[in-house]
Amino acid sequence: MTMALDAMNEASDEALLELYAQGDPAAARALTLRFGPLAYRLAYRYLRDAAEAEDVAQEGLLRLWKIAPEWRAGEAKVSTWLYRVVANLTTDRLRKRRGVGLDEAPEVADDRASALDELIARDRVAALEAALEQLPERQRIAVTLRHIDGLSNPEIAAAMETGVEAVESLTARGKRALSKLLRGQREKLGFGDD
Repeated sequence: MTMALDAMNEASDEALLELYAQGDPAAARALTLRFGPLAYRLAYRYLRDAAEAEDVAQEGLLRLWKIAPEWRAGEAKVSTWLYRVVANLTTDRLRKRRGVGLDEAPEVADDRASALDELIARDRVAALEAALEQLPERQRIAVTLRHIDGLSNPEIAAAMETGVEAVESLTARGKRALSKLLRGQREKLGFGDD
């Protein structure tokens, strides 16, 4: 049974996964359109390499397709499950990379206009990313999932395989640490005096 495209857009993640498990290719396409960009953004945020992020996003979706026939609705949200898989795949790739020196890292080309506002915005993003990199890994993941990706604390807890209280603690400690790390840079980043 194939659903119309409009119905696919309105269907729940679990319903689409069930349809895919029954062989509906339109459901696979709808899930890919729904979750592919999210998986890619999460992977890219940590890997900073478009090709690797694309590989990780595809691998995450492939694992979703493989698990579809055994999916038990109500145990976990599809999005949370996929975030956890992509985060784990990304962590694995980062661990393999640790031996790569800074000089060997690929340079990222920036094709955007060089207007002053864009330069300031880029400096702000760079400062935030540099500060995030200084956080312990679990704090960095919790803060990013909460404040950049917009996940709820229960979704983050499921993705990180921990409790909601631990997520609240990780994000609170991470935000305090970020505030300290960025405190002396307000004027430089165009926010005025400290």
